[in-house]
Amino acid sequence: MESLGFIQWCLDNLNYWTITLLMAIESSFIPFPSEVVVPPAAYKAAASGELNVWLVVLFATIGAVIGALVNYFLALWLGKPIVYKFANSRFGHMCLIDQAKVETAEKFFIKYGITATLVGRLVPAVRQLISIPAGLAKMNLAKFILFTALGAGAWNGVLATLGYYLEAVVPEEQLIETVTKYSHEIGYAIIAIVLFALAFLIYKGVKKK
Repeated sequence: MESLGFIQWCLDNLNYWTITLLMAIESSFIPFPSEVVVPPAAYKAAASGELNVWLVVLFATIGAVIGALVNYFLALWLGKPIVYKFANSRFGHMCLIDQAKVETAEKFFIKYGITATLVGRLVPAVRQLISIPAGLAKMNLAKFILFTALGAGAWNGVLATLGYYLEAVVPEEQLIETVTKYSHEIGYAIIAIVLFALAFLIYKGVKKK
């Protein structure tokens, strides 16, 4: 209960540091939706000017990378058997993690390779866990950070844009519901664009050869 009170305090006192902290929590194995952090911060930026929307995206992305690194190094150091044991434990279930979700993230990583850390940040069911198979696979750390930052930055940009422009048309109490409704659809649209771009680049590369 104390931890819930602390998170609520952070949400009630959004600034760049609390945004970073909450997004680090969101990006780790602790379940916490980014939709309740970035859009309200961007909404606040539009409403009062106390925050800068570009800095909201920047610090949210820094927090996301920090949280992803936690998952990456835990998976790297603990290994697959312990990761799966945690996923099947009571505490893992309390964190809304189970073996099926970890396996889904692994399959996604295997299918898309290192770009999964970019594309996976846009997929609701995979976003928080894609860093685990990256750690298990011992993905190059520099590439992991780069692709994670790009994917998280794109997603945070979407959420910030929604929050910023909804300030003029949606009451604050309806913001989270509205953002959640549209963010998934926009996320999938971005995935389609990214996959199309990757397919085009691969096609051009094969054609040159």
